[in-house]
Amino acid sequence: MNKLETIRNFCIIAHIDHGKSTLADRIIQMTNTVGTREFRDQFLDDMDLERERGITIKSSAVKICYKAKDKKEYLLNLIDTPGHVDFSYEVSKTIAACEGALLLVDAVQGVEAQTIANLYLAMEHELEIIPIINKIDLKSARVEEIKLEMQEVLGVETDEVLLISAKDGAGIEDVLEEIIKKVPPPSGNSKERLQALIFDSSYDIYRGVIIYVRIMNGCLKPGTEIEMMNKGGRYEVKEVGVFSPREQAVNMLDSGEVGYMVCNIKDAKDVVVGDTVTTASEPASSPLLGYKPVKSMVFSGIYPISNEDYENLKSAMEKLKLSDSSFIYESETSAALGFGFRCGFLGLLHMEIIQERLEREFNLDLIASSPSVIYKVKPIHAELMEIDNPTKYPEKERIEYVEEPFVKCHIIAPASSVGGIMKISENKRGEFVSTKYLDPTKVQLTYDIPLSEIIVDFYDKIKSSTQGYGSLDYELIGYRKADIVKLDILINGVACDALSCIVHREKAKRKGRELVQKLRESIPKHLFKIALQASVGGNIIARENISALKKHVTGKCYGGDITRKRKLWDKQKEGKKKMRRIGRVDVPKDAFLKAMRVA
Repeated sequence: MNKLETIRNFCIIAHIDHGKSTLADRIIQMTNTVGTREFRDQFLDDMDLERERGITIKSSAVKICYKAKDKKEYLLNLIDTPGHVDFSYEVSKTIAACEGALLLVDAVQGVEAQTIANLYLAMEHELEIIPIINKIDLKSARVEEIKLEMQEVLGVETDEVLLISAKDGAGIEDVLEEIIKKVPPPSGNSKERLQALIFDSSYDIYRGVIIYVRIMNGCLKPGTEIEMMNKGGRYEVKEVGVFSPREQAVNMLDSGEVGYMVCNIKDAKDVVVGDTVTTASEPASSPLLGYKPVKSMVFSGIYPISNEDYENLKSAMEKLKLSDSSFIYESETSAALGFGFRCGFLGLLHMEIIQERLEREFNLDLIASSPSVIYKVKPIHAELMEIDNPTKYPEKERIEYVEEPFVKCHIIAPASSVGGIMKISENKRGEFVSTKYLDPTKVQLTYDIPLSEIIVDFYDKIKSSTQGYGSLDYELIGYRKADIVKLDILINGVACDALSCIVHREKAKRKGRELVQKLRESIPKHLFKIALQASVGGNIIARENISALKKHVTGKCYGGDITRKRKLWDKQKEGKKKMRRIGRVDVPKDAFLKAMRVA
C-alpha cells in the first residue's frame, strides 16, 4: 500500500463545550498514543488558561498510529480546535490543513450557532464531514430529537450520525473506523517540488521560531535550504519532527504529513501563517492559496503599568503574534497612560485572553483602554477615513457623515427565552430579521446589530436570559450611516484621552454619567475640589464633584476671639484656590480599570 493511502488528516469542530477536547482525550487513550502515567484530562490544552477556563484557545495537533479492523496500520493526524466565536480564525487555519472533520453535537443542547458556522467553513474547503452526537450517557440526552434537528438544520442523514460518549469511551472505535472509511487520504506527490503550508507557529527561547507545517507536495529533511515564497528569506532546516503528542524529531516529513520544523529563526516577524515553504535550489512554480487575511473587529490600547516595561511588552507581543496570527498591534502614545500599543482583536474574549497571556506568560502588569470598533468617517472636502481610535476622531464641524459596522447575529436559544432575547437585542439597537423554529423547543433569531453594541456584554446577557442555553454567532455585513459622537471625559477641565470613546448619540448621556460616577468612586480626595465631566462636542452632559480633603485648621484654637479662626479659614481658602489653579489630579490605575468596564 502506498504510504499516502494510510494517512488521514482530520479535525474536530463543534460549538463551545460540546466535548471536542474530551473526544480528543479518548482517541489518544484508546490508541495508546500516551502512556497512562503521562495522561491527564484536556491533554491537548497546554495552556493553564485553557484548563482553568475549560475552553480551547489554540488548535493542537497530534500524530496517532491506529491499527484498524482490516489489520492495516494507519497514521491519523488529529487537530483539536476551539469552539468560541472569537477563535473561528483558528478553526479556519486548521480546516485548510485537513481532508476530514468530525462534527460534534451535544445530545442535550443540540445544534448551536457555532456548530452551523464551523460546518459551513468545513464545507467551503470541501472536507468530508462525519456527524457525531456526543454525551449520549446523560439522562437528559435527546438523541432522536437531535438527529432530526441535525437533518433539518445541517442537512445530514440520520442513519449516518454516530452516537458516542466521549466521557466513558462508548462508540470511539466506530469513530476511528469511520475516519479510515470516509476521510480521503491526502493528495500530493513526494517526488514533486516542495510545497509546505505554514498553519501555525510558536516560539522557543533556545531554538527560535518553531514552524508548524502541512506538507502538500515533496518532502522536507534537516539540512535542506528552504525559502518562504511570500515573505521571502532563506534558511537552513536544523530539525523536522511530528507531534506524538510532544515534539518528536524525525529524519523526514513526507507528502501529506503534518509536523514542525526548526530553522534557528530568531525574529518572530520573519514567519507568516499561510505562507508556503519551498526549497531554495528548486522552488515550486507557485505558492499555495494560504489563508484569507484576518480582519480585526475590536480595538483597544494596551499599556504597561510601568513605562520601563515598554520594550518587554513589545518583545512579548512579537512572540505572541507567532502563535496567534489574528492578533495585530502598532505603537501609540497616551498623555494619561504613556507609551503602549493599539491592538486589534477578533472579539472581547480574544482581547481578554491576549491580555491575560501577556500578563502570565511574560510577567507583565498591563492596563487596557475601552474597546472600540472601526468607524468610517467622511470629513467635509476629504476622503473617507477609517477610525479605530477616539483620539483620531475629527471635530464634529468637520464631519459630513459617519458609518458604523453592522453584523448579522444568529442567536439560538430555548423558545421560552424569545421575549427576553428580543428585548436585549432591541436595547442594543438591533433590527429584527427573522425567526426560525429548529424544533418545538428551540428557536433561531436573526438580528442586524451594530458591532459596537455586542462587543462588551451582549453575549453575557444572552447567556443570562437563557439560563446558559443561548448561543451566538455573528458575521460582518457592512456599514450603515449613524449618529455617532465622541464622548470626552474631563478631569478638572482637562480631557483624559485614555477614557475617551466613540458612541451613538442616544447612548452618550447614560455612558457619560456612568463613567463619571465610576471615577468619583475610584479617585481619592485631593486638597482641592475635583470636577469630573462628560462632554460631547463641547457640551457637558454629565458631572460629578469630588469634594476637597478637609484639614481641621482651627483644631488648635481653644475659645478666644472668632476673628482668629476666620483668619485661618480665609488663609486656607486662598491656598485651595491656588492649588486648584496649579494642582494636578493623581488618578490611580484601578480607576481606569473600573471605568473601562462600563458598557
